[in-house]
Amino acid sequence: MTDDLQKFLDELRSRLSIADVIGQKVKLTKRGREYIGLCPFHHEKTPSFTINESKGFYHCFGCGAHGDIIRYLMEAEGLHFMDAIKKLADRAGLQMPTFSKESQEQSQKRKSLYEIMDMAAAFFEKNLRMPIGSAGWRYFKEKRGLSDETITKFRLGYAANNNGLKALLLSKGVSEQDMADLGLIAVPEDKNRPSHDFFRDRVMIPIMDKQGNVIAFGGRIMDNSQPKYLNSPETPIFNKRRILYNMTYAREPAYQKKRLIICEGYMDVIALDSFGFDYATAPLGTALTEEQILEAWKVCPNPTLCFDGDSAGVKAAIRSIDRVLPILRAGYSVNYIFLKEKKDPDELLHTLGPQVFEQYLERAKPLVDILWHKCKMNKDTNTPEQKALIEKETFEEVSKIKDAQIRSYYMQEMKQRIYYTFGRGAQRKKQQENADNTPNNTPAFNKHSSANVSIAHHYVKKPPLNDLDLRSIVAAMLMYPELISKYEERLSSFDIGHSAMAKILTDIIEINEEDEHLDSDILLEKVKLNFVGEIGDLWELNMYRQQKVSMQELNFQINNNLQTIQLKQIDIDIKECIALMQKQPDNLEELNLRYQQLLKERNALLAEQ
Repeated sequence: MTDDLQKFLDELRSRLSIADVIGQKVKLTKRGREYIGLCPFHHEKTPSFTINESKGFYHCFGCGAHGDIIRYLMEAEGLHFMDAIKKLADRAGLQMPTFSKESQEQSQKRKSLYEIMDMAAAFFEKNLRMPIGSAGWRYFKEKRGLSDETITKFRLGYAANNNGLKALLLSKGVSEQDMADLGLIAVPEDKNRPSHDFFRDRVMIPIMDKQGNVIAFGGRIMDNSQPKYLNSPETPIFNKRRILYNMTYAREPAYQKKRLIICEGYMDVIALDSFGFDYATAPLGTALTEEQILEAWKVCPNPTLCFDGDSAGVKAAIRSIDRVLPILRAGYSVNYIFLKEKKDPDELLHTLGPQVFEQYLERAKPLVDILWHKCKMNKDTNTPEQKALIEKETFEEVSKIKDAQIRSYYMQEMKQRIYYTFGRGAQRKKQQENADNTPNNTPAFNKHSSANVSIAHHYVKKPPLNDLDLRSIVAAMLMYPELISKYEERLSSFDIGHSAMAKILTDIIEINEEDEHLDSDILLEKVKLNFVGEIGDLWELNMYRQQKVSMQELNFQINNNLQTIQLKQIDIDIKECIALMQKQPDNLEELNLRYQQLLKERNALLAEQ
C-alpha cells in the first residue's frame, strides 16, 4: 500500500503546477526561477512567500511555513491528508486508487451511508414544498424571513409526523439497521412496538461535512415546545465534537477574509449568511469543543465567538475559556462579542440591520479581556483578602495555558491589570482621571520635575521606547535600584511594547513595590528567577560596572534620552496638528487648542534641558 500511495502522489505532483494551485488564492509575481507573493498563512505587507516550481515546494521567510502542494491544500483549506489528495486528484483528472481491500470495503460502506443521508435530505426538501410542509414553509419564509435562495442553499426541509422517511428508505432497499445506525429512525426498547421516524413535525437543517456530504440533521420545533432542537446522535459518519455547522460554505470566505464567526445555533448561522456574513458557523448542540476550535483555526487564526447578551450567553462564553486556554498557540486565539438587549444574531439582524452587527465585529474583545472579566466577575474587591483571592484565581487560570511563551505573556498582562486595578497603579490612574477632568484638560507643569510633565495627556501620543533604550534603563536600575521609584511613573507615559526587556522592566517595578529598600545584588537575584538568560545577555550592566558609572551619570543619561524621545514625538504631533488645521477648518478651534497644548508640552521639556 505504501508503494502504491507514493507512486500515486508522485504522479499527482507531476501533473499539477504548485504555482497554479496556490495562484488561485495568492497573487504571485514571477521573479527569476521562483514566484513570490504575500504569505497566505500570516499577515504581511512585504512579500516573503516564495514558490519553487521546479522543486515543487513553497516557503515563507516570514513565518517559516513550508511544504509541497498537498501540505498547502491541507493547511490552506483545513483538509485532512486523504481529502487533500482527492481534491487534487479531481483537479488533475486522476482516479483515486484503492490502496487495500479493507479500505475499499470501508469506502464503499461510507459512500452508501452518504447516499442514504442524501436521500433523506432530498425527502425533507421535497416535503417542505408540498402541502404537508406548509407549516415549515411559513416558518422559514414568514417567521425567519428567509429567501428561496437561502432555503435552497442550505437544503432546508420539513419532517412530517407520518413515518414517511422510513417508508421511502425501505422502498429504496435501505435496511432498518442502517437507518438506526444513521439516527434516522428510533427503535423502541419494547420489541413489540415498530420503529418510527426519529424526526417528526420539525423543520429540518442538514449538517454537512467539508466535502458537502450530508452527515446528520438538526430538527427544530416551530413553536415553544421542548426540546427546541433535536439533533442526530453520533453515527459512523458523524462526530458532533469535531464538526462545525456550515463549515462547508464558510471555509472559503473565512480563509479569504480572515474572519470566522462561531455563534450559538443553526438559525443564527443561516440568518448571518442571508445578510452577507457568509463566514458563520456554530457548534452542534453542545458547548464549543477543543476539536472545533482547532478546526476553526485551520481557516482563521482569530475566530470571533458570538454570544447572546443574556446571562446564559455570558456563562457559555466563560465555559469556552476553559476550552481555549490549554490549546493557545502563537498567533492563534479567539475574540468575543456579546449582543445586547438579549438579542441573538437573527433578531438583531432583522431589527437593527447588518451595519450594527458589523460594528459589534469591529469592537470584538480579545480573549485576555474576557479572562480578566471571568476572574473578577461577581467578586468583592473591598478587602485585601478578596483582592488576594482574585489574584490567586487569576494566576491559576493562566497556568492552564500549556504554551510556555504565551503563558508568560498572559502572566505579565494579568500582573499589570492587577497592579492597575488594585495596586498603586489604581491610585495613579485615579489621580490622572482627576487631572483629566480639570477645566480645559490643561495639565499643571513643574519645570523642576520632568516626571510631572503630562506627556501621556490626551494631546500627546505615547512615544515608543525601543529595545536599546530599555536595555540601558533596565541595566541602570539593576545597578542602582534607587532609580526605579524615580522613573517608574514617568515610564508609564511611554509605549514600552512587549519585548523581553519590557517584561523585565515590569518585573523590576513590581519587585520594588514589595520592597523599596532593595540593594542591587538582591534585586538582581530576584529578577534572574524569571529572566536568567536575558540578564546574562545584558552586556550594558557589565559595561556600567566595569566603567564604574555613577548614579548621577546614569540619571543624566536616562533623563536626556527620555526627553529626546518625548520631543521627537511632540514634533510629529505638532506637524500632524498643523496638517489637520488645513484639512479640517470646521474643527479649527479644537485643533488650535491642541496645537497650543503641544507647544506648552514642548516648551516645558525644553526648559528642563
